[in-house]
Amino acid sequence: MAFIIKPLISEKMNNITEKTSVDRTFKAKTGAHKGEQVTKKAHAKYGFIVKPEANKLEIKAEVEAQYNVTVESVNTLRYAGKRSQRYTKAGLVRGQKNAFKKAIVTLKEGDTIDFYSNI
Repeated sequence: MAFIIKPLISEKMNNITEKTSVDRTFKAKTGAHKGEQVTKKAHAKYGFIVKPEANKLEIKAEVEAQYNVTVESVNTLRYAGKRSQRYTKAGLVRGQKNAFKKAIVTLKEGDTIDFYSNI
């Protein structure tokens, strides 16, 4: 069953992906490496809009099968549907936007997903 609705391609998610995809070097403050330059390996993060009934194990299995990558962790966020109303010639129109679930997937070091390869 397909739990992934679409990949989340927004400016905010792209910033998170770029920030987590770069190896970072910093100076160690404590421990055996005090004062030395230490490089922290990158674990890229990608976002997906998924069905609200999907759990983390199902999301992980589907991302691994669809994109041929190894998933280390999955974080999920649930968003409630927002109520909205507007005034028109016909009177007051009320409605509600759909509720959805967002999954942020952390991949194994060195793995990447190219959303634009199928275009």
